[in-house]
Amino acid sequence: MSESRLIKLLKGLGPGIITAALVFGPSKMTITSRLGAEYGYATLWVVLIAIFFMLVFTDMGARIGLSSSESLLSQIRNKWGKAAGVAIGLGVFLVATSFQAGNSIGVGIAVAEATGTSTWVWVLVFNLLGISLLFFGSFYKTLEKLMIALVGLMLFSFLTTLFLSKPSFSGIAAGFVPTIPSGSTGLLIAFMASCFSIVGAFYQSYLVQENRKPGTGDEAKNRSATGILILGVMSLVVIICAAAVLNPQGIKVNSASEMSKALEPLFGSYAAHLFLAGLFGASFSSLVGNATVGGSLLGDALGFGSRLNSKAVRGFIALVMVCGASISLIFGKLPLELIIFAQSVTVFLVPFIGIAMYFIASDPKIMGRRVNSPFAKIAGAIGLLLLTGLAVWNFNELFIK
Repeated sequence: MSESRLIKLLKGLGPGIITAALVFGPSKMTITSRLGAEYGYATLWVVLIAIFFMLVFTDMGARIGLSSSESLLSQIRNKWGKAAGVAIGLGVFLVATSFQAGNSIGVGIAVAEATGTSTWVWVLVFNLLGISLLFFGSFYKTLEKLMIALVGLMLFSFLTTLFLSKPSFSGIAAGFVPTIPSGSTGLLIAFMASCFSIVGAFYQSYLVQENRKPGTGDEAKNRSATGILILGVMSLVVIICAAAVLNPQGIKVNSASEMSKALEPLFGSYAAHLFLAGLFGASFSSLVGNATVGGSLLGDALGFGSRLNSKAVRGFIALVMVCGASISLIFGKLPLELIIFAQSVTVFLVPFIGIAMYFIASDPKIMGRRVNSPFAKIAGAIGLLLLTGLAVWNFNELFIK
């Protein structure tokens, strides 16, 4: 493959890679590390299910983006009224802002533990760096290149760690047979809810529109799936590494940074720093990507549009970063009240977003030849049932128990 064709391919992967990078954040790394550490290879099957439904809805988002010059929120406003569009845009902004502190802390810890310095310094440095990216002439192209580089860093660090950990191939094969280990239900649901990210799939429509050029057509839709498959690979690799290294020793982890500490006695500081590099990639990509989603959708909901070259949209993106950094510097971690608030908003928001996407993608007047196929309708309907089930479980955990 010539260099020019390779560059074109990487650029075509942009929207899917960005979605994968913003979904695979520090919280996802913590959940996947815990699954492997506590239950070995037994939960690998859940990754396949989550990625399947993520592919179905990301494909819907990509087709919606290719079918119209209007944004997805604009189409929701046209179909169900202004209030529906504002509710989704404002809801996503609140959730993004609430979880931004976790991304800030993740990136700070990754660099601080590798260098033996204070976390708060790096929280400040990388948030300022994230905000500085907004001043680049073509923010989308800068974002695309950054995400491709960070995903490449994550893949390299996790695959190298996998090679060092020498996992059991028979254990991996057995892990794809669905079983629910005792006590794993909460973690499995948390993984499913974070990996099957309907907000990430929703934003895919915006990324495809930002990336679209005359004559791109279905090519952009098909390539968006590649990023989601990479998301699946990264999730599998982290679970397998934790299963191979931590589970036999009975070591439990409560954060991704603890997994790097557990690697050091076995493989030396090189492996620990390599895993921290992956944590940095996950945290910084989510820090920038999460803020971009929250700021763009708030701008669109309030009538400023969603294009990343808009000064208002860039201002909203910066606002998400400033709020997240401020929370992490003041509290040192994400306050429990804020986690509960974000989860409460998500419980009600996620099924609504999924239903809105499903009905717009099934509308032949909007979609034309890109309307949902019978397979997409059936798989999408099952996905909606899954989202609703997750929402009911979360509601029960938050307000009834």
